[in-house]
Formats: sequence, C-alpha cells, structure tokens
Amino acid sequence: METHNFLVFALASLMLNITPGNDMLYVASRSAGQGIKAGIVSSLGIMAGCMVHIFAAVAGISAIIARSATAFDIIKYLGAAYLIYLGAKSLVNRKASSFVLEPKIRSKPFKNIFWQGVITNVLNPKVALFFLAFLPQFIDLKMENPQWKILFLGLWFDFSGTLVNILVSIAFGKMGNWLGNSPKYMKVQEKLTGCLLIALGIKVAMTSKK
Repeated sequence: METHNFLVFALASLMLNITPGNDMLYVASRSAGQGIKAGIVSSLGIMAGCMVHIFAAVAGISAIIARSATAFDIIKYLGAAYLIYLGAKSLVNRKASSFVLEPKIRSKPFKNIFWQGVITNVLNPKVALFFLAFLPQFIDLKMENPQWKILFLGLWFDFSGTLVNILVSIAFGKMGNWLGNSPKYMKVQEKLTGCLLIALGIKVAMTSKK
C-alpha cells in the first residue's frame, strides 16, 4: 500500500475514532463508574466485537470484487455518498454533543463487562454499514489479493479505536464526569469529523477511472 494512501487512511481512522459515539460512551461510563481496569476491559470487548464486522466486511467486499468490478464501483460510490451524508449530518447538527454518563452504574465482573462490550458493538448495525462504506474507499482493484488489504485496513482501524478507548478509560477513570461536560470540545470534534467525511466522499466521487 502506498505510504500516502495509508497516512490518509490512518488520519481518517484516528479522527473517526476520537469522535464520541456509543462505544466510547460505554467505555467512559464503565471507567467513571467502576475504574480504569473496567474501562480497559470494555475497550477490549469492543475490539473483539469490531473484529466480527471486519471479517464480515472482508468476506462481503471480497465476494463483490470477485464477481464484478462494476458492482464494486457501485458499492464504492454508494459508500462515498453515505460518508458525505454522515459528514453533512454532523455539520448541520445544532445540538450540543456531550456524554450522558450513567450516574450510578452497577459494578460487574470483568468477564461480564468484556462480553457486554462485544455485544454492544456486534449488535450495532451502523458499525457494519460504516465498514462497508469506509473500507472500499481505500481499495485498488488492480492489487492482487485485495482481501488482505481490506483485512489490514480493518485491523488498523480497530487497533486505533482500541488505543483511543483505552486512553478514554484512563482519562474518565481519573477525572470522571468532568470530561463529559465539555460540549465545546464535542462540538468542534463533530464538525472536524464532518468535514473529513465530506472531503473523503468528494475525493472518491471526483477520482477518474484510470
């Protein structure tokens, strides 16, 4: 994979992973309510759940590539349109984004926390849809065995997200609800991510076929 394309993917992954969402909210709630270790276990559970979506994306996208390059192009442009939609939605959102942590979260064994993290991620259809929209934007049909590239990109995204969630665990474990009451940061981050998604979608849409 070209260094430039990978750096673009890595930056996009990082921006998306630091954007507050359901997974981060779950990790933050566990950390604030039960400590840093519980938050880290939650992060690992979400990481495992994300693996399910990654392997499903690898199988699905690889099957589409094997059958028809035209079908893959259609999926790619639909994915670009979906990313633009998500970006525009973030930009026009006027509500102040902030975490709403559970004030009295009940302590659970680490094993239960791990599996709750897995289930929270696996049962979220938006994660599966996002992978199908995001990963194809960085796939070159001219490459041999594109499934390995899809897998590599998916694993990197998961690794980046897990690292972010672990840092969230440490921060919320030490500072609790204070970080969640910073709507200015949440709003700025949401707008930056919105611009990134729109730019990525437009880049794909304007890329001419070679």
